[in-house]
Amino acid sequence: MHSPTTDVTPPTRSALPGLVGNTPLLHVSEPLAPAGRGFWAKLEGFNPGGIKDRPGLHMVERARARGDLRPGARIIESTSGTLGLGLALAGMVYGHPVTLVTDPGLEGSMTRLLSAYGVRVNVVSEPHPTGGWQQARRDRVAQLLEQHPGSWCPDQYNNPDNTTAYTPLALELAADMGHIDVLVCSVGTGGHSAGVSRVLRQLYPDLTLVGVDTVGSTIFGQPARPRLMRGLGSSIYPRNVAYDRFDEVHWVAPSEAVWTCRQLATSHYATGGWSVGAVALVSGWLARSLPRETRIATIFPDGPQRYLGTVYDDDYCAAHGLLDDPPAPEPEVIGRLDEKEALRWTRCTSVVDPLTLSREDRSDAAEPAEAAEERA
Repeated sequence: MHSPTTDVTPPTRSALPGLVGNTPLLHVSEPLAPAGRGFWAKLEGFNPGGIKDRPGLHMVERARARGDLRPGARIIESTSGTLGLGLALAGMVYGHPVTLVTDPGLEGSMTRLLSAYGVRVNVVSEPHPTGGWQQARRDRVAQLLEQHPGSWCPDQYNNPDNTTAYTPLALELAADMGHIDVLVCSVGTGGHSAGVSRVLRQLYPDLTLVGVDTVGSTIFGQPARPRLMRGLGSSIYPRNVAYDRFDEVHWVAPSEAVWTCRQLATSHYATGGWSVGAVALVSGWLARSLPRETRIATIFPDGPQRYLGTVYDDDYCAAHGLLDDPPAPEPEVIGRLDEKEALRWTRCTSVVDPLTLSREDRSDAAEPAEAAEERA
């Protein structure tokens, strides 16, 4: 006779990837768009750790298949938190210890959560004189790779596996929506905007791709400045950003993202962090401005839990001047990426790789960013 336990298959780590993907789709309308108009939001916060569970698992899986990541070898990467959760999951699934390099801006709750998942968290103390916190983190990663022979770095900023990881997300959107006219994505490493748009452009050749960045980010040719918002923006030019696919880019300020996050919370329950507020602000404007039948898809990278001490904390927001008046009803418009510094919600419909701009034209954008706080 079998014992009672032999008839039940115990849960294993191999089942964990099944928790990722097939996230819900929510139609968002009032108050960001009038009744009868709106956009569809893919709620990636329903993944265990957020949107970057997808590339965390995929980059590790592909590296193991190629032999770049040997069994039991340590994974070492720079992160502001979200990819860290994905790598923690991947390390657990495939049996790799994980070290994450971050900076003092990482929320204490996130540090504690990563530690609970068995991750070793390494914090840099000073920003790089020209590359900000992000370059300081990457330099520390290089040091740690030397200290741990056989270790592996995913290099999320340049790894093409970071983009192909989002093929399932694109197919989920297509299956759920049937047709998509406009895709709105926040941009940090450039992974999900490049990966999702590549697939959707094959299905819908006339798709419009709208990128959303933060003020103070260099990704689209603006000068590097200190930044509050994490999860989007950069102090470097990630090579995964598919500049040639963007039809336009918007820069959003922290106070504008906070206002939008809170509007989402009180009207739709589903909300999130800085990136969610930024893309929702832009998507709401598109829904108000484009023809009623336009089908707009937006990706919400995470949920609100990580931001209870920032976006949803009145004292924090008041101290940083983030509880000002609501955003303007429409963005300021500039003709080229480096025409002027974006200090509030700003739009540009002429998108190029900023590294193709002449040195003279980029003089302001290339200004040293001693105090630039990397939040990608």
